[in-house]
Amino acid sequence: MVYEGSESERERAINEWLPVTSNRNAKWWYSAFHNVTAMVGAGVLSLPYAMSQLGWGPGVTIMLLSWVVTLYTIWQMVEMHEMIPGKRFDRYHELGQYAFGEKLGLWIIIPQQLTVDVSSDIVYMVTGGQSLKKFHDLVCPNCKEIRQTYFIMIFASVHFVLSHLPNFNSISGVSLAAAVMSLSYSTIAWAASIGKGVQPNVDYSYKSTSNPGKVFDFLAGLGEIAFAYAGHNVVLEIQATMPSTPEKPSKGPMWKGVIVAYLIVAICYLPVAFIGYWAFGNSVNDNILLTLENPTGLIATANIFVVIHVIGSYQIFAMPVFDMMESYMVKELRFRPCLRLRLISRTLYVAFTMVIAICFPFFGGLLSFFGGFAFAPTSYYLPCIIWLIICKPKRFSLTWFINWICIVLGVLLMVLSPIGGLRSIIVSAKDYEFFS
Repeated sequence: MVYEGSESERERAINEWLPVTSNRNAKWWYSAFHNVTAMVGAGVLSLPYAMSQLGWGPGVTIMLLSWVVTLYTIWQMVEMHEMIPGKRFDRYHELGQYAFGEKLGLWIIIPQQLTVDVSSDIVYMVTGGQSLKKFHDLVCPNCKEIRQTYFIMIFASVHFVLSHLPNFNSISGVSLAAAVMSLSYSTIAWAASIGKGVQPNVDYSYKSTSNPGKVFDFLAGLGEIAFAYAGHNVVLEIQATMPSTPEKPSKGPMWKGVIVAYLIVAICYLPVAFIGYWAFGNSVNDNILLTLENPTGLIATANIFVVIHVIGSYQIFAMPVFDMMESYMVKELRFRPCLRLRLISRTLYVAFTMVIAICFPFFGGLLSFFGGFAFAPTSYYLPCIIWLIICKPKRFSLTWFINWICIVLGVLLMVLSPIGGLRSIIVSAKDYEFFS
């Protein structure tokens, strides 16, 4: 199964086959809905819960600060995609290798990017299964109880088919549907919360009564917000699908798409977070749609919208993983680029994420643990470190200060929030039986 031909021909053939570089005909609006699909995922549903852990003042501040900081770092990544004339950094790790060196760049970026992509897909498996179960229970309240495990398996079955679409542009239809759904179910979530109004005996104090409990919950809330602002690990890969010439570099249409995406993110996130917390206070569930029981038809519809959206999100985050796996197999292991290789590797990946989701379906805890552990570096401060290395802004200039502020905030987020998430998982796991 070794690919024959000269090294340059082989390299070109591989790039024309790999998911990220096989098609460079994307339009600016592809960037918009790919970025919306990547960012507005499961995280939006947990934002009222994150607010209940943080409280009004810190919650509003951290939500707005995260929006500003991550918009700045995504701008940096779009700019750096073609910083070197005649070269494109098509993948996050290629930019990392340029900044940190061939080997160190790989070791810094690849583990974090893989953690972000794979953990997102695991969380989307859990979310898809949860939302399908909620839909079933709302539509058929008198039906026999079906375990969440089976709903996760039903959700996974869709991906055993969709994961064989070859590249980013081939999933643009799925991604567009997902982006529309994210706007739809976010609107349903905050509109239904307004409809419910402020609940009797609503309580905006911290849920935990002990000081250690309040601290751990606060840290977990930070991680959930970090998870919500996490599309950066696929930004360069999305930009790689766009045409680019010296006269019309890809950063123009890409940035236009990012601006549209970030406006949609604000429209989705801020009303859901603030109105959901306003209505339910600290009694809100870690998934706002689980708290909203009525009107039944509307909430059932919202849950199906969530399912359609996380189908698209799963594919967006899986594509860089497929690219890494297939790159390694054809470049390092010298396999021939073929359909059979793709079929086996991608099927095994979907099966792996499904099994882990069945074993650990702790939605809130997973969000905060992974949010801090891997999402904070890739979204909040790694772009700033790379910018300082490549662009070398003048010391103590405004740009230098802004980057260092982002780095300090991001490192604090990375260190603190997984502690809260891990405690949340441990608390949830005490009463959990595997495959129950």
